[in-house]
Amino acid sequence: MNQPPPQLSTSSATFTQLLSSTPRGARLARLLSVSQLRSWDAPHYLTERAEIVVAELAANAVLHGRLPGRSFRLTLVFEAPAGHLRIDITDARGDRDLQPHPATAASSETALHTNGRGLALVAAIADHWETLPHPPSGKTVRAELSCPA
Repeated sequence: MNQPPPQLSTSSATFTQLLSSTPRGARLARLLSVSQLRSWDAPHYLTERAEIVVAELAANAVLHGRLPGRSFRLTLVFEAPAGHLRIDITDARGDRDLQPHPATAASSETALHTNGRGLALVAAIADHWETLPHPPSGKTVRAELSCPA
């Protein structure tokens, strides 16, 4: 009858920050992510990959997910024992479906065209990524990264 309460695992660390939907907010998301991961002693390999993913997803939130007066949210969840990092970028525009643009011969001919490759880069770097609805009208783009064992 006098049993101790179940113990919850506290092996994951979480960081969440609202940022302005501006280029400055996207840059700050990248800088804050790197700073936070370093403070958690995340492996350098994971931090480098996360920096690129956050930069791309935050830029997309600012360019394509922006609504006047609405911020975007950065969330990092780091499970140190497993070496697993979840990156969530939540913006106000849930009406836009995100898909990476595949590289084609026609697009490689226009070497100066640099837009539309961000999600392909995220797909190449992340172990997994997806888009989730964030009611009432937003979306969350989630990327998961892990360190090799």
